[in-house]
Amino acid sequence: MLRFLASRPVVRRPGAAPARPRRRSPLAPYRRLFAAPGALAFTLAAFVGRLPGSMLGVSTVLMIATVRDSYALAGAVSATGVAVTAVAGPLLGRLVDRYGQARVAVPAVVCYVAGATAMVLCVHLGAPAWTLFCCAAGSSGVPSLGSMTRARWAALYRDDPAARHTANSFEQVVDELCFMAGPALAMVLCTTVLPEAGLITAAALLFTGTLLFAAQRRTEPPPGPRPARGRALLTPGLRVILMTFLATGAVFGSMEVATVAAVESFGHSTASSAVLALQAAGSCAAGLVFGALPPRGTAGGRLVTGVAAMALAVLPLLAAHSLATLAPLLFLAGMATAPTMITGMTLVHRQIPAARLNEGMTTVYTGLLIGISTGAAAGGWTVDHLGATSAYLTPVTAAAVAFAIAWAGRSRLRVPPPSA
Repeated sequence: MLRFLASRPVVRRPGAAPARPRRRSPLAPYRRLFAAPGALAFTLAAFVGRLPGSMLGVSTVLMIATVRDSYALAGAVSATGVAVTAVAGPLLGRLVDRYGQARVAVPAVVCYVAGATAMVLCVHLGAPAWTLFCCAAGSSGVPSLGSMTRARWAALYRDDPAARHTANSFEQVVDELCFMAGPALAMVLCTTVLPEAGLITAAALLFTGTLLFAAQRRTEPPPGPRPARGRALLTPGLRVILMTFLATGAVFGSMEVATVAAVESFGHSTASSAVLALQAAGSCAAGLVFGALPPRGTAGGRLVTGVAAMALAVLPLLAAHSLATLAPLLFLAGMATAPTMITGMTLVHRQIPAARLNEGMTTVYTGLLIGISTGAAAGGWTVDHLGATSAYLTPVTAAAVAFAIAWAGRSRLRVPPPSA
């Protein structure tokens, strides 16, 4: 009898409600992501070392401007550091690909800490101005923990595109959190503790985080057996992504300056940080949702769509004439940021062979950094010459340029990566 009952098919009673399918948790892709052994450990270690990345420039400018009473000198020293980083960053990435993350990151961070310490001493002791430029150049070889973290995700989920998509989304959210919290922390330290406190804290966090990250050896991708031929920039698709990120960085840099000027013109200068945080919050929210959803269409098509959405999202900022309208518009504009950046990094993974992955990612992020600095300078010129009411003309123009580059180079984004 028991066998007979067990063999009977289960039939739903007439009139009974159909069983509801279980809803998939939106956090399920992220829980699955961190199920890999060692994933949480290297992520936490990298976060400690990545937070100072957004503190370094602000801390240096505030320290020099406060002690030497010259924003011109502070800006020139900071620009020197950016210029040297543009050269040193891709070279460090290439060394990481060749010799491994720990063997390159640890000596690099030691050199950085030595240069930052020299910078603090020169500023504090009143050394000649030229010594500050030397210190800025000497401390510009900062290891890119963001690129190395993404390389670890790529190695862990080499055969799982969905997990890599979620990982890229998560990393973009971490970037946004760092750029939201880092400058605010640096400003508080430099203005309430000591002018040198921001740079000292940033150097200590970068040193500690890099050592902790390098100690996570079981998740470190193995280095290539020999250097890959050619350079990452020889890949046509990467050049398109790099130029797109340059223009996108100009959007970010000029929008920050434009927002500060606009908020001050509305009579709410103390609200600048909170309003800028809304833009980053919009990007974080969009990044989390984007990472939980399966990607649709081609990566090249998604990049063009994302840049187009970014260009359209900044247009309404031209019509913002009060803080009440500016704040929600910035949140919406920020929502186009994360999907664009996530897709761009996905394309880097596809365009660059594994033997040059760190070099390719570092090159793209260096381009973004240069774009941010250039955009900030262009935004300042716009505010000085056209007024705060026209401040958003610069990010609108830069977003249009980014879209034009992505649209013109869309065919190159479908080119398969060259062999290593």
